[in-house]
Amino acid sequence: MQLVSEKILTDSFKPDPKFEAVYPRLEGYKLWDPSSWTNGHPHQFYARMREEAPVMWSEMGKRGSGFWSVTRYEDLKSVELNPAVFSSERGSINMAIQPRENWKPAILMEAAMNSLINLDAPRHMEMRMQQLDFFIPRYVAELKEKVEKKVSELLDNVEANGPEVDFVKLFSQELPLFTLCEMLGVDEADRPKIIKWMHYLELAAQYTANPWKVIMSEPLFPMKFFKNVDEMFAYGKQVMADRRANPRNDLLSAIANARLDGEELPQEFLDGSWLLIIFAGNDTTRNSVSGTLRLLTQFPDQREMVLSDRSMIPAMSQEALRLVSPVVHMRRTALEDTELNGQKIAKDEKVVLWYGAANRDPSVFPDPDRMDMTRENVDKHLAFGHGVHKCMGFRVAQMQLRIAYEQIFDRFPNIHWTGKQKIAPNALVHAISSLKVNLYGPNGVKPTRVSMASA
Repeated sequence: MQLVSEKILTDSFKPDPKFEAVYPRLEGYKLWDPSSWTNGHPHQFYARMREEAPVMWSEMGKRGSGFWSVTRYEDLKSVELNPAVFSSERGSINMAIQPRENWKPAILMEAAMNSLINLDAPRHMEMRMQQLDFFIPRYVAELKEKVEKKVSELLDNVEANGPEVDFVKLFSQELPLFTLCEMLGVDEADRPKIIKWMHYLELAAQYTANPWKVIMSEPLFPMKFFKNVDEMFAYGKQVMADRRANPRNDLLSAIANARLDGEELPQEFLDGSWLLIIFAGNDTTRNSVSGTLRLLTQFPDQREMVLSDRSMIPAMSQEALRLVSPVVHMRRTALEDTELNGQKIAKDEKVVLWYGAANRDPSVFPDPDRMDMTRENVDKHLAFGHGVHKCMGFRVAQMQLRIAYEQIFDRFPNIHWTGKQKIAPNALVHAISSLKVNLYGPNGVKPTRVSMASA
């Protein structure tokens, strides 16, 4: 079986497109630079791109070949609905693929490429169908009770540490990892390892953007990183071998026993598949919960609306997903010369889809920067992608979000963002790494519980 990593298109550091650019190259924001994203989505720059350069050639400097940036809603949908021309496999979802000699550690780079999200038809659908049982409504309903219990336990801990807490640390990052470990079938004893490994992989992304800042916080990070990567892949190899020999009713077993082209998956695909589940499932839920609390502080009328009518929670969740846009971008690669919105695009050129820009396209969402859960098209956002690559876990994410909001509103109806937050340097996801909230409102204090003694 041929691996994606064996035939993937690596960057040639091409600064200019083959065909003349129809739209201007706007200056003022380095879309490719992770450090640019520590203030969140650049909504003003998105607006300029949508209006003046909806298919814009963007340079990467010394980081890689330039790419076409797509920002209008209908253009994004057009690309997503045409996977026969705009490939996920030819160049992976990554904005740039360095030459092979720069793949360090190679085992991690290969795992990042050899997974479901980087496959084209027919292998994409073949692999997707073999995991589908763990994403259908029946399974999600079975998982719901465990999530409800976990949310309650997490909020107990949040309350014990209040009134002012880092909601990401105590809740947003904990809930999705619990849910994903339940789905995968990770044994309880192994879950602390998963949390530790995710920490080092997230730090690696920050290290790429600002190595000295990471070194200052963790002086031994480079040595610890490679050690933890080795441990993580050794664990994956062992657990996958076990699931092949002793399959269980869990997602790890489904992955371990999947077949492509009639063959068992090679280790590179096994590694990539279980890591993808953790990363993809973690980011959407984690950053949506945090981003929604931020929005409800910024739009108090929407908070009052949902507090007075809890049946609005699903609509609120959809509108928050549109505004937060937890996935910043995905990349496709042209398999042939083509055209998009009047711009000719050459074979092997990169096309980057900016979901935060499309989700605030005023031609689709009037007054796009305002939170309005009563929009008629509130569920038409592209936060989960669109077409054949729409996120398989969207039902799981929505279930977690709904339960989280229900319990948060019951216990902390006045929860308030203090204005303090940290957003990690990451161009792939809107990575809210810290969000300070007061559980009881602006400058709120924990209510005193009065013991009523009998007369």
